[in-house]
Amino acid sequence: QVEEGAISLWNWAVTKHTGSVVNDEQRAKLRFVACRLVCLCEGSDPQEATIRRQILMSMKTGKGWIDIGKPDLADGFLEIAMNSIEKLYAKLLEGSDGEADIHVHKADVEKNLFRVFSYQAESVFAQGDFQKAVMCVQRCKDMLMKLPKETCYLSILCYNFGVETYELKRYEQSSFWLSQSYDIGKMDMKYPLGKEMQAKVLRLLATAYFEWDCNLYLDKALKAVSLANQEDLHPAGFFLKVKILLKSGASDEDINSAVAEFLHHEMSLDFCLNTAKLLLKHGRESVGFDFLKSVSERFKSSPDHERITLLHIEFLLQNKRELLAKQKVEEIIIGYYTGKQLLPEALNRLHIILWDMAAKHYEAKNYSEALHWYNYSVSFYTPGQIDHNLAKLQRNMASCYLHLKQVDKAKEAVKEAERCDPNSIFTKFSVYKIAVMEKDTNKAVEAVIEMGKLAEKSSQHEDKLRGEENTGTNLLSLAAQIALENEQQVVAIKALEYLAEHLQDGRQLFAALKCLVRLTLSKIMAENEEKRDEDINSMLTYLTLAHKRLAESFAEEKFTGDMKVLEAHWFRKVAWNLAVQLRGCPGKMRDFFLLSFKLSQFCPSDKAVLIAQKTCLLMAAAVDLEMGRQPVPPSEQVELLSQALQHLQACKEIWKVLKLTGDFAKDPTDTLLLLYEFEARSKLNDPALHNLMESVWEQPQIEVKTLEIIASLAMESPARYPVLCKKALKSALNLHRKQTVIDVEKFSKCLHSLINLSLPTGLTDLDACVLQEAWGYFEDGLSIISSTDAYPEMEILWLMTRAWNTGIFQYTVGKCREAEQWCGLGMRFLNHLGSLKKTYE
Repeated sequence: QVEEGAISLWNWAVTKHTGSVVNDEQRAKLRFVACRLVCLCEGSDPQEATIRRQILMSMKTGKGWIDIGKPDLADGFLEIAMNSIEKLYAKLLEGSDGEADIHVHKADVEKNLFRVFSYQAESVFAQGDFQKAVMCVQRCKDMLMKLPKETCYLSILCYNFGVETYELKRYEQSSFWLSQSYDIGKMDMKYPLGKEMQAKVLRLLATAYFEWDCNLYLDKALKAVSLANQEDLHPAGFFLKVKILLKSGASDEDINSAVAEFLHHEMSLDFCLNTAKLLLKHGRESVGFDFLKSVSERFKSSPDHERITLLHIEFLLQNKRELLAKQKVEEIIIGYYTGKQLLPEALNRLHIILWDMAAKHYEAKNYSEALHWYNYSVSFYTPGQIDHNLAKLQRNMASCYLHLKQVDKAKEAVKEAERCDPNSIFTKFSVYKIAVMEKDTNKAVEAVIEMGKLAEKSSQHEDKLRGEENTGTNLLSLAAQIALENEQQVVAIKALEYLAEHLQDGRQLFAALKCLVRLTLSKIMAENEEKRDEDINSMLTYLTLAHKRLAESFAEEKFTGDMKVLEAHWFRKVAWNLAVQLRGCPGKMRDFFLLSFKLSQFCPSDKAVLIAQKTCLLMAAAVDLEMGRQPVPPSEQVELLSQALQHLQACKEIWKVLKLTGDFAKDPTDTLLLLYEFEARSKLNDPALHNLMESVWEQPQIEVKTLEIIASLAMESPARYPVLCKKALKSALNLHRKQTVIDVEKFSKCLHSLINLSLPTGLTDLDACVLQEAWGYFEDGLSIISSTDAYPEMEILWLMTRAWNTGIFQYTVGKCREAEQWCGLGMRFLNHLGSLKKTYE
C-alpha cells in the first residue's frame, strides 16, 4: 500500500508539473518523498520491474535536485541509482541463457549507467569539484563506442561546462571542457554534433585562449578559430580571427590576408563597419582605410552607403587628418545640394561629428576653426527652417563671434536663434552676453529677468529625484560671474537675487547671498544718505532671506551643520555692524539688531553668542521705547511698547542662562531690563506694573539713579503714577542720606522734585496732611543745608520762595496761624543765602 501510494504521488507530481500546478522545486520535493518511500518498501529479493522503477525514480530525483541548484541533495539518489543498476545487472545475469543474452543485458544496463555518470558529472561540477567531474565525463566518454547516440548529449554537456567556467573567468578549465566538447562531437560521424555547433564551440575555445593569455596561447587560439571558420563560415569567426591577430601584434600583411577572406564571402555592412572600427582602433590605419575603400566599393549601391563615408570621416578626424575629412564633408554637402539626400539617421550622425569637432576647437580657443565646422552643419539647414538644434547651433556660433569680438555677426546669429527658439533660456543667455559686452545695463537686466522666469518655469517640470544640477541656476550663476568680470554690479545683483531665492545647493546658495551682501555693502559705503535707503532695504531683504534659507534643510553631505554655523555667524555679524552704523535710522537699526539675533539662533549658545543675543534684544527694545517717545499715533505707540516688552521677555530668558556662565556683578543689564520694562508697562497702563514694582522695593541694592529714573518715567506721558513717583523719590532721598558724603547737588534735585509733587503750585486749599508731609521735606532740606556750604544757592532760594508763598496762600484763605508758620519757615532759609540774602531781607 505504501509503495502504491508513493507511485501515485510520483505520477501526480508529473501530471501537475505538466499542467504548471507545481513548480520545479515543489516537484523535486514530491519526487524526493515518493522515491524515499519506494526505497523503504524494497524487500530482500525485489523483482526486476521494482528495481527498474527504483533506478528511474532515483535518477530523476537526483536530476531534479541538480536542476534547481541543490546538487548536494542529488548525490545520495544517484548513488542509490548506481546500486540499483548493479542489482539489476546481477538479476539479469541470473536469468540469462548464454553469451548473447549477457550482451543484451549489458547494453540495457549501460544506458542507465551512462545517464547516472552524466548526472554525477553535473552534480560534482556544480559543487566545484573539477577532478571528479572530469572522471565522470571520462567514464561517459569511454562508453560512447557502445552508445554512439549519446555523442551529441555528452558534447553539449561539456560545452555547457565550458560556457559556465568561461563566464567565471576560469579559462584553463573552460578550455579543457570546450576541447572535450569538440573532440567528443567529432567521435562518431554517424551522429555528428553539427558543423554550426562545432564552430560555435571552437570560437568560444579560441576566445578562452585569447582572454586567458593571448601571447602564450596565440597559436592555439588561431588554430581554434581557423578550424571554426573551416567548419562553418560565420562573421563572428572572421572577426575573432582579426581580433586575435591584432592583439598578438601581427604584421599588416597577415592582417590584410585575414581581412581579404571577408571580401570573398557575403558579409553585412554592420559587420564590415565593425571590422573597420576594430582595425583603426588598434592603429592599423593603412589596412583600415584600404578595407573601408573596398567596403565602400562593394556597397556603393546600398542606401546605407553614407554610413561608410561617415565612418571614414570619423577615422580621418581621429587620426588628425582634418583636411581630408573636410574634403569628404564638402563632397557630402555638394551631393546634398545636387539631390543626393541623406537618411535622417545618417544626417544626425554627421551633425554630431561636425559639432564635436567644433566643440574641440572651441575648447582649444581656436574660434575661427570652430566656426568653420559649425558652418558645415548650417549648410544642411534650409533658409527659414525652424529647428531647436539650429537655434543651438546659432547660439554656439554667436559665442565664437563674441570671442572674436565680431559683435555684429554675434547679434545676427542670436537673432536667428531667437527666431528658431525664442523661449529658450540659452537664447536669452546669448542675448545677455551681448548686452553685457555692449554695456547695455537695461537690456542685460531685462535678459536676466527673462532667464529667471524661464528657469523657474522649467524647474517646476523637472524631476526632483534626479541628482542633476538645475540648468537655469547654472546659467544665472555664470551670468552673475560675467557681470562681475565686466564690472556691472547692477546686473550681477539681479542675477544673484534670483540665485539666492532658488538655489538648492547650500554652498552655492550662501556663496551667492554673501556676494550679494558684499556688493550692496560696497554701494552703501559709496553712496550719500539720500540714495542709501533703497540699498539698506535690499540688505534687510537679503539678510531676511539668509535667515529663511538657513532654516531650510540641505543634503548633509553637501552642506554640513558646521557649514551652516559658519554662515550664520557671518550673516549675524553683518547685521550687527549695519545696525551699529544706522543710529540715525532707529527703525532700520532695530530691524538689523533683530535680524542679528535671529541669525545667531543658528549658532551654538556659547557665552559670546549669548552676550550678542542679549545685546541685540536690549538694543531693539531701547529703539522701540525711543520711537514710542516720539509724537506718533496712539495705536503705533502701543505697538512699539508691546514689541519692546516682547524683546525684553526674550532677553530676560537669555540673561538667566548667561548669568550662569560667569560673574556679571558690574553688568548693568538687570537695571536696564528693569527700567525698560517699567517704561513700557507704565505707558501701556499694564496691570502687571504693580507686581514689577513690588520686586523693585524688595531689592536691597537698588541704586539712587535707578529710583530717580523710575520717578521721572512714572510721570512721563502717557504714564501718570504720582504715588509710584513719590515712593521712588522718597526711597532715593533715604539712600542719599545714608551716603557717607552726601551729593548735595543730586540731593537738592531729588528734594525739589519731591516737593513739587507733594505741594502742587497754585493750590490754596490744601489738606493739613499734605502740608504736614511737605513741611517734613523742607525740614530735611534745612538739616542738610545747615550741615554743608555746598548746597546750591538757587535751590535754597527756591525752597525759601516755596515756603514763603505757601504761607501767603494760607493767609489769603484766612489761616493765619499756618501762614505764620510757613512764612517763618521761609525766613529760616533766608539766613543760608549768600550774595542774595540782602536782596530778599
